[in-house]
Amino acid sequence: MVVPRLVVAAPASGSGKTTVATGLMAALRSRGLRISPHKVGPDYIDPGYHTLASGRPGRNLDPWLVGEERIAPLFLHGSRGADLAVVEGVMGLFDGRGGTDFASTAHVARLLDAPVVLVVDAAGQSRSVAALVHGFTTFDPRVRVGGVILNRVGSDRHEEMCRAALAGVAPVLGALRRDDAVETPSRHLGLVPAAERAAEAASAVARLGGLVAGSCDLDALVRLAATAPPLPGPAWTPPEPAGAPETAGSGTMGSGTAGSGTMGSGTTGPVAGRAAGSDAGRAPRSRPIVAVAGGAAFTFGYAEHVELLRAAGAEVAVFDPLRDERLPEGTGALVIGGGFPEVHAAGLAANEALRREVAAFGGPIAAECAGLLYLCEELDGRRMCGRIRARARMTPRLTLGYREAVAGPSLLTRPGERYRGHEFHRTAVDPPGEPLFRWEGGAGGYGDALLTASYLHLHWAGVPEAAQRLVSSSRSPSVLR
Repeated sequence: MVVPRLVVAAPASGSGKTTVATGLMAALRSRGLRISPHKVGPDYIDPGYHTLASGRPGRNLDPWLVGEERIAPLFLHGSRGADLAVVEGVMGLFDGRGGTDFASTAHVARLLDAPVVLVVDAAGQSRSVAALVHGFTTFDPRVRVGGVILNRVGSDRHEEMCRAALAGVAPVLGALRRDDAVETPSRHLGLVPAAERAAEAASAVARLGGLVAGSCDLDALVRLAATAPPLPGPAWTPPEPAGAPETAGSGTMGSGTAGSGTMGSGTTGPVAGRAAGSDAGRAPRSRPIVAVAGGAAFTFGYAEHVELLRAAGAEVAVFDPLRDERLPEGTGALVIGGGFPEVHAAGLAANEALRREVAAFGGPIAAECAGLLYLCEELDGRRMCGRIRARARMTPRLTLGYREAVAGPSLLTRPGERYRGHEFHRTAVDPPGEPLFRWEGGAGGYGDALLTASYLHLHWAGVPEAAQRLVSSSRSPSVLR
């Protein structure tokens, strides 16, 4: 498949990758192009802004979570029907897991055979920018840096000096001036998700599109994207169950090189809202209904997970724990993914009717991070559902990093299976109980025959058995009654 594509990278975090990538998506879409948005790594928040900019679900490309062999197929799946794809990188270009470049932006650029646009923060330097760019263009000959976009340029004279220094080093494809008006507010875990500030986020994305359109050579960027060669197929497709429902047992989930996946909803995927994401009422009622938490408190999720649930035979119905007092009619299983329940704890606590219904729910529940907190008895002293006999609280400590975990028995896991996931939170749960997952230097999670809940953010594209196990375990409304 031939998909013109660019990877937007930078020498370090904070250089302006998200500004440029999101603005480029919006600017090219304004030209009438169909843009496919992608993000390297496990981050959920940037893809929410990508979705606003492109009008298509933002999708993640993370070799650690799904295996490097699935990166190109997942990219082809997400970019079907697009005129051009923009892939925003993570951290610095060559920064990967554990001091290597595995799962780095450079790694993904190589897997996609895509040209790289390097975003350089030019503030505080002029001629030195050429030395910096020269190092990045020559460090790994397998990575093709096709041009540079200068960010935070102070004046016409500053831009002239930077361009002159870069002559013969790399083409300058744009220069963005300092503009505080396009900054996005942040809090304890990064940018505020687009779903929590919909009107303001849409306005910010529009301003970014205008900034990039007025500051960058869009024609040159499109020409650079077109130099990417065809990628061999096939594209990834959500697999359907191979046979009868699986029974609990020991074994290895998938190939052992990838983990299972997040169970969530949000602006990054097709469950951003009830109208856009619910299947209930459109498919045969014999299909089990999997209710997926959404709304402002549960915005983290990968687009492929809903696709996997549907391929496994489920209807997907979205509910908002902040607003809905009942679960969707006929719910046979729950998926409560990531997000910011600590920010919305008062609203979640106030919805007592739904909390009681979730606590009494007799079907399977798959939860992670925010979902784990919501299922506890309390969160920062406010009442939650009480499905898990533990209390959650905010802490000053950030827990962040990839994990390779060995699982115990639960709804989605079998003893001894290995999972690759990602932790990202500032909360703690006490008491920890008997941990569902164990990894080097840590452990955590809760599980039983109807529950998988932990801090680990996982990705089901590498192990579709997760969705199949959830759907095959779902309960019919008559059983639940």
